Amino acid sequence: MYFIRRAWKCTNLWSPIKRSYTIQTPVVDLTVDNEGIATLTMQRPPANTFNLEYLHEITNSLNEISKQKVKGVILTSAIPNIFSAGLDINEFYKPDLQRLENFWSSVQDVFIKLLDLDFATAAAINGHAPAAGCVLSLSCEYRAMVNGNYKIGLNEAALGIITTPWIQAMMYQVIPMKHTETALTTAKLFDVDEALQIGLIDEIASNKEDAINRCKQYIRKFDKIPLHARALTKQRMRQTPIKILREQREEDIRMFVDVVMNPSVQDNLKDYVEKLKNKKKK
Repeated sequence: MYFIRRAWKCTNLWSPIKRSYTIQTPVVDLTVDNEGIATLTMQRPPANTFNLEYLHEITNSLNEISKQKVKGVILTSAIPNIFSAGLDINEFYKPDLQRLENFWSSVQDVFIKLLDLDFATAAAINGHAPAAGCVLSLSCEYRAMVNGNYKIGLNEAALGIITTPWIQAMMYQVIPMKHTETALTTAKLFDVDEALQIGLIDEIASNKEDAINRCKQYIRKFDKIPLHARALTKQRMRQTPIKILREQREEDIRMFVDVVMNPSVQDNLKDYVEKLKNKKKK
C-alpha cells in the first residue's frame, strides 16, 4: 500500500519546480525534491535482490514518476555497502515455470521502462553492484560510485548463465566491445578504480551523499535542453537494447527459461545456495 504526500505545482519541466513528493513502501522510497529531481531508494534487506514482487514495486514507482514533470531520477540504496546484489536466486533455483516466466517478463518491464524514460537517469552506487545490480546502473545515463572495497560487473557466467543480447548491448554501449566480451566471458567483477578506468562508471564519490550530489549535477546539465530533443536523441542512442527487448520479448523469455532449467545450471545454483547458507551460519 502506498503512503503518498504531495505538495506541488506543475510548471515547465526545466523551470524551477516548487514541489515535494514522497511515495513510501516497505521496499522502495521515492521522493521528488523542490528542484524536481526524483530519488528512488531501494530498501529490500539484506541485499536489494530482485524477486517478482520487488520488480513490480519498482515498475510501479517508475510509472508514478513518469506521470510527473521531473528533471530526472537517481537510483540508490538505503542498505549500507550494497547497491543491489542482483536477481533473487530463489526465483530461479528449483522454480515454478509459470512464475519463472512472469519473473523474467517483469525484469524486462523494469528495463524497458528505465531505458526509455524521457528524463535523465543516474545511479548513485553506494556499494556492491554485481549481476542485475550492474545492469540497473547500466540502464542509467550516468553512474557515480562510492569509493571503497566494492565490486561491480556481470558475473552470470560463473553460474553457467548466459547474458541475454539486450544486456550485452547495454554493456557495450557503455564500455568498449572488447572490454565487454572479456568481462562477460570471465564473469569479471571490477573494483571501483578499474570500473572508472574502463568507463563502467563515470565518477568516484567520497560517500553516498557525494554520489547523489554528483548525480544531481549531471541531471542539471539538461535544464536548458528541450525535453523532446533530448528524449528522442537518448531513445535513438539506446535503440538496440530497446528494440531487442520489445521485438524479441517472448524469445528472450524462452531463452532465459531454457538456460535456467538446464541441469548443469541448476547444479551450479544448488552449490551457490549451499555456500550462502553456510556463510550465514558462520
